[in-house]
Amino acid sequence: MYSVRLTEKEIPKKWYNIAADLPVEFPAYDQTEEGKQLENLPKIFSKGVLEQELSTERYIKIPKEVRNIYKQMGRPSPLVRAKALEDHLDTPAKIFYKREDTSPTGSHKLNTAIAQAYYAKKDGVERLTTETGAGQWGTALSLACNLMDMDCTVYMVKVSFNQKPYRKTIMQLYDGEVLASPTDRTDFGRKVLEENPEHPGTLGVAISEAIEDALNDEKVYYSLGSVLNHVMLHQTVIGQETQKQLEIFDETPDVMVACVGGGSNFAGATFPFIKDQLDEKIDCKFIAVEPSHCPTLTQGDYCYDFGDTAGLTPLIKMYTMGHDFIPPSDHAGGLRYHGMSPLVALLVHEGIVEARAVDQTGVFQSGVTFARTEGIVPAPETCHAIKTGIDEALECKKTGEEKTIVINFSGHGLLDLAGYDDYLEGKIVD
Repeated sequence: MYSVRLTEKEIPKKWYNIAADLPVEFPAYDQTEEGKQLENLPKIFSKGVLEQELSTERYIKIPKEVRNIYKQMGRPSPLVRAKALEDHLDTPAKIFYKREDTSPTGSHKLNTAIAQAYYAKKDGVERLTTETGAGQWGTALSLACNLMDMDCTVYMVKVSFNQKPYRKTIMQLYDGEVLASPTDRTDFGRKVLEENPEHPGTLGVAISEAIEDALNDEKVYYSLGSVLNHVMLHQTVIGQETQKQLEIFDETPDVMVACVGGGSNFAGATFPFIKDQLDEKIDCKFIAVEPSHCPTLTQGDYCYDFGDTAGLTPLIKMYTMGHDFIPPSDHAGGLRYHGMSPLVALLVHEGIVEARAVDQTGVFQSGVTFARTEGIVPAPETCHAIKTGIDEALECKKTGEEKTIVINFSGHGLLDLAGYDDYLEGKIVD
């Protein structure tokens, strides 16, 4: 058996909230006296997601309307045995990958975009603003807003805007407005450009611009594609489906791997299994993989910091490189973020999750290996997880252990071919 596909009836009916099962108390969000960031949250977020952000309820019901769109967009996604990759590596390990690339937008991001657009529509707003790095999140929210008959404005990190022009095209096909950040549309964008006209853009700057835009219009909300608790919550449909699929395969995971930028695909894939780990039902290693060029978890400080560059978000306790950090312009745009989900950060800090950083050349080599064995071109972000999954499988080859390795295949790389082109031509260096 090479793959397991669940029926539409098996889409989870509830999201799992790991805040109910944390081993230590979750560090509360904070604000500065002059910024009043917490007081601004109801102005930029829907009532539904704000309730979820602060909830400690273990399971939260998925609205019927959201589940119906999940079905329309192709959930449940398949879990596939990477048999050709196993044979190529000559490893006794079994490798599985959860195919979030099968959604219309090519990644896991729709799982929360649909939910956030649904709750915003219920509140009667007319437009959502957001940031995007590689473009996968902006694409997902553009589609979700279009399905809900809402407008969408996407502030796309300038370096990715230039590297991935067809992402912009897809967002525009979904009727999204796409702007290269920093822009001259916001006060903060103009300030950044005045200080550095050649600023490459960062997710922190794009978040600041999107929040400022939302704060200036009462008919507009802001939507975040990662980091915050409600985003992690919505993504847990991935892990809950994977649990059912592994049962059908008659397998229990020994290693689970996903890439991390803000943490959403990692959280979605692993949080339901981390609950099993905390309940002592499984014995599994959870690995969060980041780029060595933006080593938030492996080299950042665990402290309170802003989620954006301008300081418009609340202060969040997380691993951070500093909210004014400008990461190098590598091809994994979705992972170039200074901070981290506070939930993922807490689990790393408590030793429940292991963090690793990997270099670009090894990342792209792993993507090429995966494409030549399994036939699917992974996004550069996803390649970080594949690289570590391969490393774990090769370790099993040394030890003879028959471990079960599960990789979250967060997105395809068919719009990232410029990066692969650079790699094949020897232009990518660490």
